[in-house]
Amino acid sequence: MNLKSIWLLALIAGFSASTAQENPRWDDARSKDWPEKCKLISIKSSVDGNEQPAYFYQSETKEARPLIVSLHTWSGGYDQKDTLSWQCIERDYHYIHPHFRGPNKTYEACGSPLALSDIEDAIYYSLQHANVDTNRIHIIGASGGGYATLLAYMKTKHRISSFSAWVPISNLVDWYHESEGRNSKYSRDIAMATTGKDFDKDTYYFDESEARSRSPIFMDTPVQNRMNSKLYIYAGVHDGYTGSVPITHSLNFYNKVVGDFDIMDKEALIPSGEIIELLASRGSSHPNKVQLGGRDIHLHKNYKDKIRVCIFEGGHEMLEDIALNHVED
Repeated sequence: MNLKSIWLLALIAGFSASTAQENPRWDDARSKDWPEKCKLISIKSSVDGNEQPAYFYQSETKEARPLIVSLHTWSGGYDQKDTLSWQCIERDYHYIHPHFRGPNKTYEACGSPLALSDIEDAIYYSLQHANVDTNRIHIIGASGGGYATLLAYMKTKHRISSFSAWVPISNLVDWYHESEGRNSKYSRDIAMATTGKDFDKDTYYFDESEARSRSPIFMDTPVQNRMNSKLYIYAGVHDGYTGSVPITHSLNFYNKVVGDFDIMDKEALIPSGEIIELLASRGSSHPNKVQLGGRDIHLHKNYKDKIRVCIFEGGHEMLEDIALNHVED
């Protein structure tokens, strides 16, 4: 095999790996595979009266059961295949998968007031139509769903037991520029969402002020309303290299919220030097026998029992086999 052939094979392999990373099994916006027990419903928006679809599963037992609010990824919608739906049926948890205005490339989606109110409405719907244990409501999402989970943490008025954000976006301003640097489609999505314009793929711009207003990291943490909630943030250490969201989105948001709770708790905060070293080494300089779902943990920090961040050996992914473990904590 000549040098040109080897180079071509390497290029194809790299492209395939990148494509797979952007569209893993839990993040396939093209798949509409749903369990028969999940029913398609419609929820009228409390803000604009727009009917928003969702998939909903009601526990088959009479006793109060936990509610899982599962939030779709950046490019998905209510009908995007969600691997957690099968787990919730198996465990007999109430479950809802709302649309909240669909893929994050329109002005009404992407962390807008309408999208956030749709998540609130989905929880209200579940409380009205199922016997929910109100002490065990859990919001979970990955990637764009992780972004929505962080938004819910900052904005929801419901009493939520846990928020579980996997590989989330916390700063749309940074992510716009990061996506531009990676020649990724997400920068154009942010441009369309923050301006309401339908740009072509080559010429676009974003509204930085609007992006800031939709970014969890720039929002005031509702400290008093989260005293009895837990926030879990997970990210694969290679994300941003092999995936689309740098782990700084997770680490910076963790530090921001911990600082809002108690700026004097220096032990809980992640030093900037440690963040830089983790980004540079991607965990290779810190062998660790502690694991998460069979993956090495490269960094784990927590503030009391309220806020935790875990950087594990992996990429842009949710470890779906353990994603619901917090429900029984």
